[in-house]
Amino acid sequence: MIVTLPPDLIAKFEKALSRAGTREIGGVLVGEHVADEEFRVVDLSVQRSGGTESCFVRHPKKHRRFMRSFFHRTGADYARFNYLGEWHSHPLYLPVPSTTDLAQMQLIVEDGYDAPLFAVLLIIRLDGGERVELGATAFTPGSAPTRVEIRVQPRPADDPTLSGRPTLRPWNWSGWWRRKDINRRND
Repeated sequence: MIVTLPPDLIAKFEKALSRAGTREIGGVLVGEHVADEEFRVVDLSVQRSGGTESCFVRHPKKHRRFMRSFFHRTGADYARFNYLGEWHSHPLYLPVPSTTDLAQMQLIVEDGYDAPLFAVLLIIRLDGGERVELGATAFTPGSAPTRVEIRVQPRPADDPTLSGRPTLRPWNWSGWWRRKDINRRND
């Protein structure tokens, strides 16, 4: 799996991590499905509370407005734009998942009917020169975690997630109540 990050989100990470100091922070990653096994992070939420020097606990309520806004901006086109996973910092440790991180992410993808088909965990920190170091791992139900290749690439010129206006889709009245988020299992 390949996940790309635009430089403006790297700058957002740098600013948030610098402000947090040695306290862990984190949030949610949302993105675009670009090709088979390739995704582009288009935005992220930042939760500054809930962290210590060696632990971060995400509070889902703090991210609901962010998710609603993202789905509104992207016209609720779940096949193209969706939840990608989680991120948090390891300011004092290498950007690799701890045993707690591994267990928590596996729980997310195995959480029954509402569980996503996969989730990416991005762990990030500032090195001694205030440059971002990161590592990413993908989780799927019933499988071992796998490394994710991270690339930094500029946003496409026609990036619909930056327009500020929702991506409008024609309304399809028939079957609207059956439409499901494609990143959810249909067990």
